[in-house]
Amino acid sequence: MWSDAVDRRWMQLASAVFIGMREWRLAHPRATLTEIETAMDARWATVRAHLLEDLALASAATDATLRRPSERPVCAGCGQVLHAHGMEERTLTTMGDQPIRLCRTRAVCPTCGVAVFPPR
Repeated sequence: MWSDAVDRRWMQLASAVFIGMREWRLAHPRATLTEIETAMDARWATVRAHLLEDLALASAATDATLRRPSERPVCAGCGQVLHAHGMEERTLTTMGDQPIRLCRTRAVCPTCGVAVFPPR
């Protein structure tokens, strides 16, 4: 789940943005506000994606088998409690066109076979 390594990675990512922006600004002394904002947003989008991925993966929701049956997601179609059907990794795209990888339980309805990833 959570570790000092994640904290260190976040600090390194943020530091890279600060250093990168300083270097970018020195290389672009006549940049407009819009150009500065665009350069900054591109760098922060990468950091944001890493943070989002780490926060999502630190959630107990990643493994539906750890939930009590009363807390497990239900099928939107028939209301049956979904059953865990192994782990699945999926790459999603977040703001700034940044990929994040999530590994979560694939949940399947035992009645109608509908699969949900990630479970609600």
